[in-house]
Amino acid sequence: MYCPADPEPRAVAVYCGSSIGKRAAYAKAALSVGAALAKNNRPLVYGGGSNGIMGTVSKAVIDNGGSVTGFIPHAMLEAGGEADKSAQPQPSASDNKRLVQLHPDTENYRTIIVDTMHDRKVAMARHSCGFVGLPGGFGTFEEVFEVTTWTQLGIHDKPIVLLNVLNYYDPIRQMILRAIEDGFIQPFNVKLITFVDGPEDLELHEQYDWGTAALKAIEGWKKGEHKAFYDWSKRMNGNLASS
Repeated sequence: MYCPADPEPRAVAVYCGSSIGKRAAYAKAALSVGAALAKNNRPLVYGGGSNGIMGTVSKAVIDNGGSVTGFIPHAMLEAGGEADKSAQPQPSASDNKRLVQLHPDTENYRTIIVDTMHDRKVAMARHSCGFVGLPGGFGTFEEVFEVTTWTQLGIHDKPIVLLNVLNYYDPIRQMILRAIEDGFIQPFNVKLITFVDGPEDLELHEQYDWGTAALKAIEGWKKGEHKAFYDWSKRMNGNLASS
């Protein structure tokens, strides 16, 4: 997979939960991110869900006059949209449709249907200049690590920012440091993910401006500092990739 020049150079992909979580600071951080994106004329690219943190950040962008593109696999569309993963799955797609709701297309919001989850991740990466991770579950973890790997391997050269609301991502930071210590990650690659920690006093995390901090981290990324392992533009027939 080769990611060409970005068609929306200011767009930011946000990875986050389709569940709302149990702490108010998570949703408030999503509101902050959505507002900051809109106010800084940065379109939101995300997974197309209207529930949980996903729905919160997209609504905040729209409410503040910004634009949103949601990418959703066909299977999710058939089931009614991105489901709340903290809830028990329903026995049929028709039951799911009573629980989840697909965001309607408007002037500032568009939904793009893709075939697979992998297609969604590729499309989101191609349409974004950087990535922000809010709290989420398995899908959020996987998406963050995949785009980090793509930067490490030279598939793209884009920043990844994790918003460490209430120290949510401390275990991931510790796992990365352990992998460096034990020889599985080069020490210089610790910079592939930027952690935004917010105030030391966790009680202030609900009021903290996570969105502005996230954009500052993205804007501080310096392209070309990370050596690519491979040239992903090449194909077996000797031609260059066209898309």
